[in-house]
Amino acid sequence: MITISLRPVGRYWGTISFASTLYLCPILDLLLAEIPAKLQAELRLGLQEALVNAAKHGNNLDPSKTVLVRFSLIDNQYWWIISDQGSGFTPSSSSNEESTDYLPPDEAESGRGLCLLHQIFDQVEWNRKGTELRLCKQMENRRRLSLRR
Repeated sequence: MITISLRPVGRYWGTISFASTLYLCPILDLLLAEIPAKLQAELRLGLQEALVNAAKHGNNLDPSKTVLVRFSLIDNQYWWIISDQGSGFTPSSSSNEESTDYLPPDEAESGRGLCLLHQIFDQVEWNRKGTELRLCKQMENRRRLSLRR
């Protein structure tokens, strides 16, 4: 089941919640509906990774648990806040976020996903408990027409 409320307007937040599943196409379509076409493929990949992490690693694909996504456009920044009902996650404090060399082989795949998030989004932050992920993508500022000649 998917629950949707509000379309984000101004400083308002839209929300989507869904039972833990890996069938994410309709969720991603809704989250990307207002995103410029040139950014959709990249952001779809990043959001898919984040949603899979929440449903699979956070909620252990338990259908009685939900993933909640809040989203908004604020001052040329697209924001997504993804929350799960799991026990939490402690991201590595490694200063080199792009390397997975420090991970055991069975965890390197998950480490690559986290690196992917850092490559796609301008801000990637977790809450202290590790059950909420905040993602931000800065939009290009439109050129303003100058009135001076």
